[in-house]
Amino acid sequence: MKARVLVVDDAIFMRKMISDILEGNDMEVVGEADTGALAVEKYKELKPDLVTMDIIMPEMNGIDAVRQIMSNDSQARIVMCSALGQQALVQDALTAGAKDFLIKPFNPSRVIEVISKILSQVQHV
Repeated sequence: MKARVLVVDDAIFMRKMISDILEGNDMEVVGEADTGALAVEKYKELKPDLVTMDIIMPEMNGIDAVRQIMSNDSQARIVMCSALGQQALVQDALTAGAKDFLIKPFNPSRVIEVISKILSQVQHV
């Protein structure tokens, strides 16, 4: 069964790039969101296996979205996507519950490596 992924980024070209990498590696992009608030709604609605989450977005940033998603589902698997130089924000995201992070611009093999590792981890309820 294909892994179901929600892609969250305020830049449409970034969502497209991530989606193309995932779909090219036998994963299904079940939804997209361009704000943290929409990400929280879509997560509840779609219940994806994994979320890729941008940090800097309008309305609600990615870190606050991670906190909200984790408060609703402590088993959520979220990978942060950040530009170079956002290390402090990445640490905040990991503290909030994100499982790992990817640095933009993306190296497709690194994207798949990180996501595959997280998806292969057994969820303990």
